[in-house]
Amino acid sequence: MQPIKLIAFDLDGTLLDSVPDLAMAADQAVQALGFSGVSEHQVRDYVGNGADVLIARCLSQSLHIDPSLTPDLRQQARERFDDYYAKTGHKLSHLYPHVKQTLVQLYQAGFILALVTNKPSKFVPDVLAQHGIREFFSDVIGGDTFAEKKPNPMALEWLLEKYQLAPQQMLMVGDSKNDILAAKNAGCASFGLTYGYNHGEPISDSDPDVVADDIAQLIDVVMVYA
Repeated sequence: MQPIKLIAFDLDGTLLDSVPDLAMAADQAVQALGFSGVSEHQVRDYVGNGADVLIARCLSQSLHIDPSLTPDLRQQARERFDDYYAKTGHKLSHLYPHVKQTLVQLYQAGFILALVTNKPSKFVPDVLAQHGIREFFSDVIGGDTFAEKKPNPMALEWLLEKYQLAPQQMLMVGDSKNDILAAKNAGCASFGLTYGYNHGEPISDSDPDVVADDIAQLIDVVMVYA
């Protein structure tokens, strides 16, 4: 294994527990359109594939999107969701344990740190700034930065090209199968966290290279190959 130079992080469910705010906004959005509300427990299963999919799942009350939902209805729900989510001020979201300390150590050790999230780009800078972690990331890639989201490897391949690195020199850190599949599709290693949001499935089912309960374990993993 070549020395790791770049570490790409997912955001929601990996660095940040954002579900309380997402659930509040989603519940308000679907109820405003006359649909049944959704709980925080439901939303924890629904997140991970971007806001369009999240709100469609909330309208459907299921991981499987109701095909009878019209594009216009889904668009209305998405617009309402964005509005309500912005108004939450992200006040209920919080970093998971050891996230900031881990980022500080990696940053000071000279690793390139990038954020690759399926979250809409417009929400990301404020969230990072609010939690004091924006300064650590050389690149911040949202779910609408490129034409395709994770598990498509487009964002990871862009990072490899930008920094002229081999896939073996990048590590993807995430909590869902979309993160692990994106890493596999880009040819890089993956570090899967057991907490977070993965549609109720163990992250080990996606066969990441490393499975960890605590993001602080990342330090030992990457230092071996530094």
